[in-house]
Amino acid sequence: MAMKPDISRSTTESNLGSENDDAATVVHEQPILDIEHMPVADDPRQWSNFRKVAFGSMIAGLAGNIQNPAIDEMERDLPATASQISLSLSLFILLQGVVPLVWASISEVKGRRLVYIVSLAIFTVGSVVVATSQSIGLLIGFRCFQAAGSSAVMSIGAATLADIYDPVERGTKMGIYYIAPLLGPSLGSILGGGLTTAFTWRGPFYFLAIMGGVVFMSFLLFFKDTFRLERSLTYQSVLKARLREAPMKKTLGVENVKHDDEKVCPDDTKDIEKQVIPSEVIPEIKLGLADVNPFKPMAFILRRKYNLFMLTASGLYFTFAFVVVYTTSRTLGTYYLYDPMKIGLVLLSYGIGTVCGSIVGGRWSDYELLRLKTKYKGESTPEMRLRCTVHGLIIFPLCVVGYAWVIQERVNIAGVCVMLFACGFVSIFVYTSTLAYIVDSNVGRSSSAVALNSCFRGTFAFIFEEIAVPMQDGLGDGWMYTIIAVVMAVSGVFTVIVMLKGSKWRREAEEREIAGSNAK
Repeated sequence: MAMKPDISRSTTESNLGSENDDAATVVHEQPILDIEHMPVADDPRQWSNFRKVAFGSMIAGLAGNIQNPAIDEMERDLPATASQISLSLSLFILLQGVVPLVWASISEVKGRRLVYIVSLAIFTVGSVVVATSQSIGLLIGFRCFQAAGSSAVMSIGAATLADIYDPVERGTKMGIYYIAPLLGPSLGSILGGGLTTAFTWRGPFYFLAIMGGVVFMSFLLFFKDTFRLERSLTYQSVLKARLREAPMKKTLGVENVKHDDEKVCPDDTKDIEKQVIPSEVIPEIKLGLADVNPFKPMAFILRRKYNLFMLTASGLYFTFAFVVVYTTSRTLGTYYLYDPMKIGLVLLSYGIGTVCGSIVGGRWSDYELLRLKTKYKGESTPEMRLRCTVHGLIIFPLCVVGYAWVIQERVNIAGVCVMLFACGFVSIFVYTSTLAYIVDSNVGRSSSAVALNSCFRGTFAFIFEEIAVPMQDGLGDGWMYTIIAVVMAVSGVFTVIVMLKGSKWRREAEEREIAGSNAK
């Protein structure tokens, strides 16, 4: 039996005065189908906490950084030039950001489990080939293969969290989930140094192959798909396009599906665009990979102005993590004369900062959203979540400037560690809220939105990785990080703009889409 969707949304309009200057404006929105809370069979949000635990997100962080301590040995053994090794790192970061665009589209039609299994198999095979490579060309090619395989775990993982947790819980859960990938860059240097010392440069890649195989088997044997057709706007859009083409539309009974003697959409029973197709009629039409168009859902998301601002800001925040780890490694090796193990231990302070920022930022984000939701008697907008980032948006650029001149003046390593911790803490404190906002404001398309976030992040990281070394060599650490601080401040401005204008932009976008749907 099909179930009636909840079509309630906040409808109160409030112009906040001085006493409410800490809250987001709640605006009048058109009533639309609440696909976020469509009733489904075996609802993943009702599962026990034990069933919601999945391992594997550290792969993405480790794979990108574990080879750093082995660079010199790789250059001698393959042989390879410094620019070729740098290219292998840059391409890895770029593809790890771009490939999720494809994984996300597949996951919105075929489910999360299939994507996890296929991508992890690709990653494991790529790791084995890299570990046995005898030429730099083969290594670069299969590092790209590795990147494609590892990219799904972190990007689709955020969409999986959207499947199993309500918005009021997501900030905390995303903060916890991102502990593993955030620790990856820091632990990668330590782990890579130890494995390289013990087993040559091939050791880290054999380790990744073993780890990939273990995670692959865990997903194959124990992971239960969290994807539900009724809650995916991408799937619903593809399905409706097929239904429009099929002469059997009326025989499927879409217009006559009832729940408690009520129709799915009482005012629009003949308009298929305004209905969520229930699971009873979905088996009648089989969708395949030919129906997957990775660009259409991406274009839909990018047409919304608030997404462009927030994806840019969020991507730049996370890019900082790639840049600071790489450039700091060079400085510690060149000026502090540290070996790979000591460099890894220093960078661990940044990793610990990101973990603390992720946990605290996630919990604070959920607390503020719940507080404001209670204050407005259950009414909320995704923009309310961004209110908790204001302090971090101001402090983060200041921390980066502070680190710039601490590392430039080659002060005691304790000062470097303190500033690394502070930068890591504040950057991810802000990032967890921006990522949660991207998920909350793109209901039914969470995996596509997070994949676009990965694409922005990977593209920015690729660009920054390519220009960071020339900037560092030409300007020094002080001015290089000062310029980066200015970029982070611009990202903060983008976040504030979305905080103030996002609700209005979302409402306008929804009205345009409803008008376009009615015109068909």
